[in-house]
Amino acid sequence: MHTAREGDTVMRTRHILSTGQQRCYNDDGELIDCRGTGQDAEFCPGVGWPENRFELIDDELVRDHATQLVWMRNICPTDFPVSWQEGLAFVEQLNREEKFGRKDWRMPNRRELRSLIDHSAKKPALTAGHPFQNVFLGWIWTSTTAAIAPKYAWYVHLEGGRMFYGNKNDYYWVWPVCGASAVLAATGETQCFDNLGRTVACSESRQDGSLATGVPWPRPRFISLQTGVLDRLTDLTWHTQANLCGETASWSEALAAVCAYAKETGLPWRLPTINELESLVDASTHTPALPAAHPFAAIQEAYWSSTTSAFATDWSYVLYLGKGAVGVGYKKNRDFAVWTVM
Repeated sequence: MHTAREGDTVMRTRHILSTGQQRCYNDDGELIDCRGTGQDAEFCPGVGWPENRFELIDDELVRDHATQLVWMRNICPTDFPVSWQEGLAFVEQLNREEKFGRKDWRMPNRRELRSLIDHSAKKPALTAGHPFQNVFLGWIWTSTTAAIAPKYAWYVHLEGGRMFYGNKNDYYWVWPVCGASAVLAATGETQCFDNLGRTVACSESRQDGSLATGVPWPRPRFISLQTGVLDRLTDLTWHTQANLCGETASWSEALAAVCAYAKETGLPWRLPTINELESLVDASTHTPALPAAHPFAAIQEAYWSSTTSAFATDWSYVLYLGKGAVGVGYKKNRDFAVWTVM
C-alpha cells in the first residue's frame, strides 16, 4: 500500500483500492514519463491488487481476491435488461433457488460495482484477462438510490467506467454479487426507496440501505489536525479548504498547483485519485454528497482527479461532489476545482 507521513506517524491508506492505472499522459493524451507529474500512476496509492486478482471458482462463479467478493461469471444473467425493481426481484429469486449454492445474492452497491473498474482499461473497463463472460458495454444497475433524485439509482458504465444515475423504471443490466468484503467501505446509504422515489421499509428489500454491506464508518469519521483533516476510515489527510486554486483550473494547472503547494509547505500533498475522491462520498446525501458535520470549507461542485481516462487519454476522471457522480473532463478545459490530499 502507498504510505504517507503525518508528523512522525506513518499513515497507510485503507478501504480504497488502487485504480489500476500504471501509465501517465499529458494534456494531449500522449504517453509521458511519470516522474514528477503528480499523476495517479506516479504514486499508485490505494490498496494494491493481487497479481492474480480473479479466481474462477467453477464455471459460474468468480472470486475477486482484491475484495473477496464473489461475482457471477455471466455479467448479464437476465435474458434482457430489467428495471431496478425487477433487478431486486431477480436477486431475490436467485436466493430462493439457492443459485449456484448461494443464498446471499444481491445487486452490488455503488462501491462494490465500481471496485471492478480497471481505470487503465476500456471497452470494457475491466482488467485484461478477466474471466467474465457475456460482457455488455453499457450501464449496470447498483442497489444504491441516488440521494439527489430518489426515483433514480446509481449505475456504472462498463465501456469506460463512469458512474451516474438512471431512472429506476428504465431498463439496464444486473450483475449479481455475494459475500462480504473487509476492504470496501459502506456507502453511507441508510434509507430505502421505491421506483417512485418514496421512502419504504428496508426490511428484506435487498437494497443498499437495507444490507449496508461494507466496512462501517468510524465515529467520528473526521479529526482536525494541524496540517489538515484526517479521515479515520481511510487514513487519508485532506486539506480543510477544498478549493486550492480559488477558481476552476485545467488539469495541468491543477497538478502544477498541488506540486507547488507541496513544495511550499514541505508536506506530501498531491491531487487525489478518482477512487480517493469517491471515498469521501456519502450516498445518503447530496449538495454536497459529504457526510453530515464534515469539517471542510469552500466545497465546490466538481473536482479533478489525478486519474487519466483510459477511454480517451486527453480526458481525466472527475468527481461531481454535488451529486456524488463519477464522470470525465477534457483536460485542457478550465472546468473543475482542486482539492489536495496526502
